[in-house]
Amino acid sequence: MTSRAASFEPLDPEAAARWLGYGQWEREYFPKLLGMTVEDVRRDYCRMRLSFKPSLEQPAGVVHGGAIASLIDSVVVPAIGAAYDAGTGFSTVDLHVQYLSALRNEDAVAEGWIVQRGRSIVFCEAEVRGVSSGALIARGHMTYKVSAPRH
Repeated sequence: MTSRAASFEPLDPEAAARWLGYGQWEREYFPKLLGMTVEDVRRDYCRMRLSFKPSLEQPAGVVHGGAIASLIDSVVVPAIGAAYDAGTGFSTVDLHVQYLSALRNEDAVAEGWIVQRGRSIVFCEAEVRGVSSGALIARGHMTYKVSAPRH
């Protein structure tokens, strides 16, 4: 599987450290509950893994589409957030997912990247692949709203 990472600039060490820890909080927030971990983060780019566990399957024996959609929605969070100060808010306005193949009994890796940044809107894309098979599982397009830091 070829990574898109080389097309994106590295982050400064402080920003990289902050976003590489995304999902590894003490408290179990949703990304941690699903088992997501950041593998690489750069300016406008992130690669994240969703570790397979049977509890993510639906009765037909494939990973539930909601878990894949959550990975797509989450992988762009570090890519977006690394460009802003801590405390800046951003939230999903629109999420479109195309499911292209089923994910069975393997980890998934997602790459997410920024297509365009505006003052308050960010457009993103993502792809999810099976780690072992290399199969393209899903693609996503997202729009995020960015708001001023909370004080």
